[in-house]
Amino acid sequence: MGTTGKRLFRYAMIYKRPILLALALLALAVCVELIGPFIAKRMIDQNILGIEKVWYETQDSGSRTVEYKGKTYKREDRFSADESKGAAARVLQAGRSYYWLEVKDVPDGSRQVTDGTMTITTKDGQTVTYPAVKLTRAELFRFYKPEIPDLLTLAAAYFGLLLLAAVFTYGQRLLLQTSANRIVQRMREDVFAHTQRLPVQYFDNLPAGKVVSRITNDTEAVRELFVAVLANFFSGIIYMAAILGALFLLSPKLALFALPLVPILIAWIVVYRRFAARYNDVIRTKLSDINAMINESINGMTIIQAFRRQKATMQEFEEHNKELFTYQNKMLSLNSITSHNLVNVIRNIIFIAVIWLFWGDWLGSVVTVGVLYAFVDYMNRMFQPIVGIVNQLANLETARVSAERVFKLLDEPGVEVATGKLDRYKGDVAFKNVTFAYKNDEYVLKNISFEARQGQTVALVGHTGSGKSSILNLLFRFYDVEQGSITIDGTDVRDIPRQLLRQHMGIVLQDPFLFTGTIASNVSLDNPAISREKVEQALRDVGAYEMFASLPGGIDEPVIEKGSTLSAGQRQLISFARALAYDPAILILDEATASIDTETEAIIQAALDVLKKGRTTFVIAHRLSTIRQADQILVLDHGEIVERGNHETLMELKGKYYAMYQLQQGGAAASVLTA
Repeated sequence: MGTTGKRLFRYAMIYKRPILLALALLALAVCVELIGPFIAKRMIDQNILGIEKVWYETQDSGSRTVEYKGKTYKREDRFSADESKGAAARVLQAGRSYYWLEVKDVPDGSRQVTDGTMTITTKDGQTVTYPAVKLTRAELFRFYKPEIPDLLTLAAAYFGLLLLAAVFTYGQRLLLQTSANRIVQRMREDVFAHTQRLPVQYFDNLPAGKVVSRITNDTEAVRELFVAVLANFFSGIIYMAAILGALFLLSPKLALFALPLVPILIAWIVVYRRFAARYNDVIRTKLSDINAMINESINGMTIIQAFRRQKATMQEFEEHNKELFTYQNKMLSLNSITSHNLVNVIRNIIFIAVIWLFWGDWLGSVVTVGVLYAFVDYMNRMFQPIVGIVNQLANLETARVSAERVFKLLDEPGVEVATGKLDRYKGDVAFKNVTFAYKNDEYVLKNISFEARQGQTVALVGHTGSGKSSILNLLFRFYDVEQGSITIDGTDVRDIPRQLLRQHMGIVLQDPFLFTGTIASNVSLDNPAISREKVEQALRDVGAYEMFASLPGGIDEPVIEKGSTLSAGQRQLISFARALAYDPAILILDEATASIDTETEAIIQAALDVLKKGRTTFVIAHRLSTIRQADQILVLDHGEIVERGNHETLMELKGKYYAMYQLQQGGAAASVLTA
């Protein structure tokens, strides 16, 4: 058992009681079902073909006796040890008729009746003749009549065993499938919970569609492992072991014909898995790629259609789909080659060999018709689990590959979600000689040092890629610093659990993300600590309450995924209200006013002047007019702070900030003149 198998086993052991009970019921169902052929054998050899045993004349007149031509007869196996026996006779079948012979011993061979004489031809060609009287239907029924109660009793027992096996099978399937659903429910919860622990950079490198595929498709494939594969493999092993045992009890000679099936099945599984593992790896990977591409295409549909990229996107999808189709066909071919058709071929070869040997009398007189019937019945039953195992090999490999992918995600290093509360800090932030790179030595921040006091507003400006967002990523601990330190109220942020650190931080992004729900639920994020009154107050503080109150549902107006039915300004106002409802000690505005019109920006700017009091605020802004009132402006260039000070100080320097400001003001003036 590999590592994946051991981990799946550990998941199964969480619900070991219902699984073990299900497997016990399965074992009982198998054992009960396998009694059937023994009952059938007894019915054939004792009650149906038993009529050809020796009959003796008797003085007894019990229910087991038969009246024939004024005399009373009883079968040899019905006599007690001390009971006397009279003249012997036989009832033998020839063709479709039965005949009365007043003789005890007759050889085995083919039988023919002509003019009241039965001729028996033995295997070695010798012939023996006996006078024979044909029995009428009524006379024949009299010889079968003593067996009818036994036949009815055995038939009722057979039917009862079938019902009992059905009850056991129902209980087994119900327990096993319920347990499988619970296991996969637990696995999905573990995977989704682990995604909450993973660092942000993990999602930077893996498309969302691939993560979705692992949480949904791959765990569903694992469910099939516990529902179908486990049941089929376990029942197959029990069936085969029980049938081999029954065959040895029935006839050791015939049991030898079934023994080679075990190594054949093992070799079969080994060869199949060698090819299937490779195909399934590609199939699951391609499914993830397709999910990722579909997710990306839906999110980017506006851009695809705006730039007329539908055809190119379709071609890319078709390439992925074609490769998936190719490997699915290879898997289909492998399954077809090793399907139950091959099982049927092996079964028929065994049946032909046994019948041929039985016909040639090489199996000896111990193999009766009843034994042969039971053997055929058992072999048919034995091949059913073999077919079940073979047909589940594809699901086994799919589940194995899927489980590996799920466990690979679970093995990604994450950080446990911290519980509890952290006292609200003042918000004094200090960066000391911070140097950082996302990849190797490609540094995006170089020796950054500054301080932000409680209640101050610090603005970060600079060209794209200068390192503005990286400073905030480090402050939020989406990434950790490699050199230098970041402290809040004198405590290094690396000494504070991420969740507790962010407890008193609020962030507003350039492109706000809204969840499916209502306007109110997007402000509170369904946090029970944020009351309805607090939500309304936050919306009032950003000047948006009246705007949303005028909607048909007010602040309970439904919001679909990403808030696409709302304007950019409305989405941003909800994002502002969300950050403020959580009453952060540190407020971060990342290009928060970039996509808002001038009128809305004026509303927000007025609200922010009030809300900044007592909070440390970091602002990233391209529009320099929005940060004129900042207490400290840091100008970044290629990861370094090249200028710092307030607006007036930097304008007097006539450096980079001055040039940027003049450029923006000039651009604005030119736009007005042109208009």
